[in-house]
Amino acid sequence: MTEAEQAAALLATLRTVNEAANWVSAVAYEQGVPREYELRKHTYAELKSRGLGAQAAQHTIKKVRDAYTTLKANIKVGNLGKPGSKRRGKAESKPIAFRPEAAQPYDDRCLSWQYDAQAVSIWTTAGRVRGVRFACSADGLKMLREHRQGESDLVERDGVFYLIATCEVPEEKSYEPDGFIGVDLGLVNIATTSTGYQAAGRDLNRHRKRHGDLRTKLQRKGTKSAKRLLEERNRRERRHVSNTNHIIAKTIVTEAERTSAGISLEDLGGIRQRVRLRKPQRATLHSWAFAQLGEFIACKARHAGVPVVHVDPAYTSQMCCECGHVDKKNRVDQALFICRNCGVVAHADRNASHNIAQRGAVVWNAGRESRVPATSEGVSGRRSPPSSQPGTTSKPGPSGPGQLDAL
Repeated sequence: MTEAEQAAALLATLRTVNEAANWVSAVAYEQGVPREYELRKHTYAELKSRGLGAQAAQHTIKKVRDAYTTLKANIKVGNLGKPGSKRRGKAESKPIAFRPEAAQPYDDRCLSWQYDAQAVSIWTTAGRVRGVRFACSADGLKMLREHRQGESDLVERDGVFYLIATCEVPEEKSYEPDGFIGVDLGLVNIATTSTGYQAAGRDLNRHRKRHGDLRTKLQRKGTKSAKRLLEERNRRERRHVSNTNHIIAKTIVTEAERTSAGISLEDLGGIRQRVRLRKPQRATLHSWAFAQLGEFIACKARHAGVPVVHVDPAYTSQMCCECGHVDKKNRVDQALFICRNCGVVAHADRNASHNIAQRGAVVWNAGRESRVPATSEGVSGRRSPPSSQPGTTSKPGPSGPGQLDAL
C-alpha cells in the first residue's frame, strides 16, 4: 500500500470513529449519561455494525464516557461559569461533539510498534495497515523503546498524522539542595533567576503582536478560508510559545542540577483575577503562559531529582534582598530597584529573584520532617508518635513515575 493509500485509510478511520462517537454521545445524553458498562449495552452492537472492530468500539465508548466525566468535573469546579451562565448552559444543553479528525486511542491489540524499522502496524476501517512509517528523533525513539506504556492516540493536524504515545519515565530521587535558585516570572522578562540567567520576552512579545494583528484581520474577513488560516495561525503561535518555555525550563533545571540547588517558584495562581489592568494590557496578561512554564520546570525538575518549592510572591518586587525593607517606592520603574533604606541599586527582576530564593529556603526548611526522637512509653504503656517541631509540616516525597506525551 502506498503512503497516499495509507493516509486515506487513516483519515477515513478517524472520520468513521468520530462520527460513531458523536452517535454514542447523543445516546449517552438521552440516557442521562449512564456508566460505561451500561452505555456499552446501548451502543456496542450498533458500533460493530458500522464496521468498527471490537477494540475500536470499546475505545470509542470509553472516549465518550471520559469526555462526559471531564465535562462534569469542569462544571463542578466552575470552569464553565456559575449556574445559569450562558457558557455553562450551552455546555449542558446538548451532547458533546467530536471533530472529524479528533484523536482516537489505540491499545497494543490494534497498534503494534516496530522500533528498528520505525514503522507501525495499525487497525483501520479498511483492514490492518502494516508498514506505516513514523518519524522521530533519536532520543524520542530511545524513549519509546524503553518507556512506552499503555495506549497511543492517533490524531490528524493540518494533513499530518501523529501518534501520541505515553511514556512512563522513572523519576530521579530528590536530593538535599545546597541553596535555592529563585525564579522571577514576568512579561518583559519571561524568567529571571538569582544566578544571573535572564530570558527576555521581547522576541516572544513581538511574535504575539504580529500574530495578533493578523488574527484581527482574519477575524474581520470572516470567510471560511480565513477561519481555517486563523486556526492554523493560533496553533503555530501556541507551538512557538511552548517551545520557548521548554527551552527556558530546561536551562533553569540544568543549572540547578549542575549546582545541586533547588528551584523556588512563585505561586501565581489566580493572578488574572487579582490584577486590574487597562483594556490594552489585558490581552498581554491573559496570553502570559506562566502556568505552562511553571509546569515545564516542575516536570523537568522531577525527572532530574531537583527539589522545587512554591512561595508566596507578595512584595517580592518591593522588598530589598539585602536589608528586607519593603516600600512601594523601592521599585523605581519596571527595570530599576533602589532601596530607600540601605541604598542598594539592582535590576528589579534580579532583586525579586533573590527574595524568591530566600523564601524558597525558608519553605524547604519548614517542610522538613522532624528529626526529634520518639518519646518514651507513657503511663498507659503505649508509645507516643514522633513529635514535630512547632510550625513544621512533613515534606512530601516524590509522587511516582511521571508521564510524558511523546510525539
